[in-house]
Amino acid sequence: MTSRIKTIFIGVALLFAGLVIPAGKAQQVSGPVKAVQLTGLVGVKDNAKGTLSVENGQLHFVHGKASSDVSASSIQDVVTAADSQRAVGGTIGLMSMAAPYGGGRVLSLFRTKIDTLTVQYRDADGGLHGAIFSMPSGTAEVIKKALVAQGAHTTASGEPTSAASSSSSPSKEQKQ
Repeated sequence: MTSRIKTIFIGVALLFAGLVIPAGKAQQVSGPVKAVQLTGLVGVKDNAKGTLSVENGQLHFVHGKASSDVSASSIQDVVTAADSQRAVGGTIGLMSMAAPYGGGRVLSLFRTKIDTLTVQYRDADGGLHGAIFSMPSGTAEVIKKALVAQGAHTTASGEPTSAASSSSSPSKEQKQ
């Protein structure tokens, strides 16, 4: 009887640890973050892998010898989102599509979670630009908060405002 209670206790402890550890890990981003610049930065090729950081009021992306800086004060909007991508890609993913009876399609079900960061900014001449980055899950929101703290603007706060929630509750009451 006691071994059964120990097994249940250990199982609950492991379940709790499994739920808590990823949430704590997602908030601990310090220094540069590995990212892929999908498109938008001047002087950097599309789909360039590099590091993204916020330093001295600048969004700084480094790819090999090429780097690009965007001033946080010139950023008009910062938007984050959660997304997913294929876990098996490239040549193997393409060749698996030729498997008989649709067997290769099963590989497309395996996906990894990522975050996207979209930045809308103005250059020195006043031209409007945008850049899109993808990065590991849990890191985009931290970079967004760092940019906003250093002077970037954002239109989407991610939290519902009190005016929006108060306007929706009377309409629900009227329908009933």
